[in-house]
Amino acid sequence: MGVEKMSVSFDLELGEAIRGSAAREGRSVSAWLAEAARDRLRLEALGEAVAAWEERFGPLTDAEVAEAGRLLDEPASAAPKKTASRRRGAA
Repeated sequence: MGVEKMSVSFDLELGEAIRGSAAREGRSVSAWLAEAARDRLRLEALGEAVAAWEERFGPLTDAEVAEAGRLLDEPASAAPKKTASRRRGAA
């Protein structure tokens, strides 16, 4: 894996908050920022996946959004296994 060096600028308060959080976690600022960037990219991919789902099957209902929130709040070991019969629009 290659490494790209970048120069970034933040307002003073944000920079201090980043350094403080990284220090509390015992991590470098670079590692902290890399994780934050990966998290942001995952959120963007999730948004694209939801948009594609809604384009194919229609907008998510309030009940579906509530169920997703409930599942996300559960520990991974307690979440039910995915099955085709549980998905809306499954054949």
